Amino acid sequence: MIQAFLQRLASWLDRPYFPWKKLVIGFSLAEFALENWLLFRQYRVLQKTTVPKALENEIEKPTFHKSQSYGRAKAKFSFISGLFNQAKSLAVLYFNVYPKVWALAGLLLARYAPARFSGEISQSLLFVYLFGLIDLVFGLPFSYYHSFVLEEKFGFNKMTKKLWLTDMLKGQALTIAFGLPIGSAFLAIIKKTGTNFFYYLWVFMLAVQISAITIYPILIVPMFNKLEPLKPGSLKDAVEALASKLKFPLSELQVIDGSKRSSHSNAYFTGLPWKKKIVIYDTLLEKSSDKEVEAVLAHELGHWKKGHTTNLLLISQAHLFYIFSLFSVFINNGSLYSDFGFHKERPVLIGFLLFNEILSPTDAIIKLVMNILTRKMEYEADAFAVEHGYTAELGSSLIKLQIQNLSSMDADWLYSSFHYSHPILTERLKAMGWTGDKKIVEDKSADEEKSVYAADREL
Repeated sequence: MIQAFLQRLASWLDRPYFPWKKLVIGFSLAEFALENWLLFRQYRVLQKTTVPKALENEIEKPTFHKSQSYGRAKAKFSFISGLFNQAKSLAVLYFNVYPKVWALAGLLLARYAPARFSGEISQSLLFVYLFGLIDLVFGLPFSYYHSFVLEEKFGFNKMTKKLWLTDMLKGQALTIAFGLPIGSAFLAIIKKTGTNFFYYLWVFMLAVQISAITIYPILIVPMFNKLEPLKPGSLKDAVEALASKLKFPLSELQVIDGSKRSSHSNAYFTGLPWKKKIVIYDTLLEKSSDKEVEAVLAHELGHWKKGHTTNLLLISQAHLFYIFSLFSVFINNGSLYSDFGFHKERPVLIGFLLFNEILSPTDAIIKLVMNILTRKMEYEADAFAVEHGYTAELGSSLIKLQIQNLSSMDADWLYSSFHYSHPILTERLKAMGWTGDKKIVEDKSADEEKSVYAADREL
């Protein structure tokens, strides 16, 4: 029944001379306009000079002003980099860069690769790599500026230029090592399973995700960071006791040297359902008391206890199935390929890229819905920590992170709805019932050296 509906929809959408390119460019411009209107709204909030009333007793004015300045600097960077990326994307679409790079990939394979590497799959993989290389080259100035100018100015960057380059090269190597087999299997499944490919593709991607959850902490993380066991002491005892009380399957408790790259910090858990490990950033240990670190971990364990990680995995799988099944509608759409310069060939990979361009307007809606969901989860994880007696410690740790991160103290409600997966600080403190009556001030010299930012998954 589903397949019959999708086939009818595919026939209806495959219309000669349908202006797919104009439609995609229109979507792209509309999305760009929305993003920058939201950014403008947030920029006006970042120009305020008074501390939000809810934080008057906790945040000093100099800290607030520095936070506002950092927020404005990031907003300006976001606008400039976004404008450049928008211009690049429009140029790629308008000047039919896809067929040109596709032809270049085919030419390189014909001239330099053995005959066994000929064919659509090999050409598709080389096409992806060439496009990735182009994006990498164009993105280098922005990456450099972000790390060594913007972040450096506000005391966050701890990377050397050598480490920056090494990380980039390692990232490229990993892309090739994992991208080639996964990409080959992705395209081969579509080629060999006919019109029902989306069922098989969905199962394959589920297997890839589960494998990644297993492999990432064991193989990938140690390539970039050093991990060592948390030293015996009161914190280790307290965390193990909390994990035991909650029946959390803790197998390892480790510290990661996040400070080698930046003063950003975090704590997270990872692993399979029956065997997990908790990883704490060294910067978090340096800037927080043992009880505050416990509170951070109680929050994270709240996500596990409430099943948030599992729920998000299930939602992502439902979303993937929706994407793959809808892609089956466009995979053989001749008018779509033709409007972007592919008059004789219909490469599967190109079809998938063009399909994603068409689907892009739904990204804003999905992002909004997911933010609503993850905000609810953050409130629940906070409440879990509060129920276990960490109200004061969690509140103070949140404020410390806000100060150390120079995170925005306030936000435009519409901007935050589209961009923040977490509630803003004042909302979280209010929901927790936390009431502070003194300013939380960090040691000034320590602040200059060890400002903390909650990377990956913010607390």
